[in-house]
Amino acid sequence: MDSTAKLGQEKIGSLLMSFSIPAIVGMLVMSLYNVIDRVFIGNSAGSLGIAAITVGFPIMIVQFAFIGMIGMGATALVSIRLGQQKREEAESIMGNALVLLVGLALVMTVLGLIFMDPLLRIFGASDDVMPLARTYISIILGASIFQSLSFGMNNFIRAEGNPRTAMATMIIGSVLNVLLAPLFIFGFSWGMAGAGLATALSQAVSAIWVMLYFVLGKSTLKIRRENFRVDMATTRKMMALGSAFFAMQFSQSILSAIMNTSLGIYGGDVAISGMGIVISLMTLIMMPIVGINQGAQPIIGYNYGAQRYDRVKSTLKYAAIAATVIATAGFVLIRLFPTQLITIFNSQDAELIAFGSNALVLFLTFLPLIGFQIVGSGYFQAVGKPRQSLILTLSRQVLILIPALLILPRFFQLNGVLMAGPLADLIASAWTGGWLFVELRDLRRRHARSRDGEMPAESPARVGP
Repeated sequence: MDSTAKLGQEKIGSLLMSFSIPAIVGMLVMSLYNVIDRVFIGNSAGSLGIAAITVGFPIMIVQFAFIGMIGMGATALVSIRLGQQKREEAESIMGNALVLLVGLALVMTVLGLIFMDPLLRIFGASDDVMPLARTYISIILGASIFQSLSFGMNNFIRAEGNPRTAMATMIIGSVLNVLLAPLFIFGFSWGMAGAGLATALSQAVSAIWVMLYFVLGKSTLKIRRENFRVDMATTRKMMALGSAFFAMQFSQSILSAIMNTSLGIYGGDVAISGMGIVISLMTLIMMPIVGINQGAQPIIGYNYGAQRYDRVKSTLKYAAIAATVIATAGFVLIRLFPTQLITIFNSQDAELIAFGSNALVLFLTFLPLIGFQIVGSGYFQAVGKPRQSLILTLSRQVLILIPALLILPRFFQLNGVLMAGPLADLIASAWTGGWLFVELRDLRRRHARSRDGEMPAESPARVGP
């Protein structure tokens, strides 16, 4: 069976598993990039080293936001076009995205290096942390082109029905990072520079792997020279569909600036370092959920384009259940072993361990709800409704969490920072549930009409991009 055609024919359960498991493994392994750096740096440079990576991480998130806006947005558009049997249009979209990804990487490298110091200050770097952060981030910025190609183009491998190859891309880079980081940090005594170089080289290898997949002719979608152009209409569509991902990531960098500022005021570098560990552990739990979301999106997009609304609903249901199971398992692990998880990053600093253990439990109080919220907002992106997806994504990262971070610490100091997280998770999940209820009610009506042989009142071709 053609790898694309199976999106509309195979059983949803097995299809979602075949797409999501590689995506879960890939995203989980990819999240190890930053976690590994913090573990090794924490056990060599201590809490200041972890704080340096923590204040530099928002810059990496901004890079990821721009890359994902193009990569994820174009992938959603490609999935819909494949469902409509418009392969040439899908290839044109991919070529357009490749040009944008390369251009964006070059711009981000130049601007990032120019404004690195003021950005690090905004994100909470103290005088003690600044030299370490500068060393690490300058190397990461220099490798922007590799991150852009490896993550941005890898989405198209998954969209055309080859999730295992997409998984291999991320596994190769992360395994290499696991091997190089301790060698560079401890073996060569390169410290922060070693952590940065390990990440940069790992991303470079991943980028080469992705491009060879397309260049050697293994792909269904082909990179064609005539598609190396920027079409503004296509660019606007992919940016609109990727706007939710961009907003989520970019708002995360703003969130980090506000959070690090409050942490610095009420708890100093130790609080920033401890929260950096919490975010690292949270990322390990979130990435498998993002993997499920990524695995579900091509299936939802294809069947929505093909007007197979029963398959759309089934995919959403299975994805939401799987994401909730993962989030709940992470919640249980955190509740049982908070101190042990923190000591993985640093076993000597008692103050860091005490703060980190408390922060881990309090900040992730409503973790079981996050899986449903992410899959729900991702659904709207997959069916070509970027406005809804954008609002739901912003509801958790911006509309609720940032105001909470600005208000609660004034009354509860350091605990106020930690209480803002669960408050945002609870409200955003309820908001997502309400919108999905309305959307699924409409989808049931469309499915009934298509089953009875009637044309839906509003076809996906007009609803989507």
